[in-house]
Amino acid sequence: MSHFVAFDGPRRLASGERGAVALALKRAAAEAEGPLLAFDLETGAGVDFDLRGAEGEVERRYAEPERGRGRPRLGVAAREVTLLPRHWDWLARQRGGASAALRRLVDAARAADLGTTEAAASREAAYRFLSAMAGNRPNFEEAARALFAGNFRALRALTAEWPADIVEVALSRLEAGNKGALSA
Repeated sequence: MSHFVAFDGPRRLASGERGAVALALKRAAAEAEGPLLAFDLETGAGVDFDLRGAEGEVERRYAEPERGRGRPRLGVAAREVTLLPRHWDWLARQRGGASAALRRLVDAARAADLGTTEAAASREAAYRFLSAMAGNRPNFEEAARALFAGNFRALRALTAEWPADIVEVALSRLEAGNKGALSA
């Protein structure tokens, strides 16, 4: 489940699931004080919502789809994997078959990663968000350098005068991907 956030200029309107954020944008559209922008918090990328029609239409458009029976309820997703024949041969001989072996390999790689991939992804997402929302703010370039250097104390100092909602969203995304490193 992805989470989204919407802004009216520098003021946060709503955050949560896709449908709730789309509805908040629809309701705010007539009285917006600034540009209405929405972001996917996982990636930091801007999101365009189709706000045409009445509130009920927008709500139905972004309603969560009902899940069917079986494995989707467990979160299992079928995707394509392309491997060489020798890889398939090795996987076929593994305990539990190819899927179980791949899950074990991915879990081992995730454990060895020690959060490096997630930390990098959270920095990239925070940068995308900050570029869109604060790219013209004072100290933006210095703040971006502090962000990628992992100097969160400097980042906090450089963004202290920015709108609180913008800073809070960026820092919360960083906190999620850096396992408490922001409190340092």
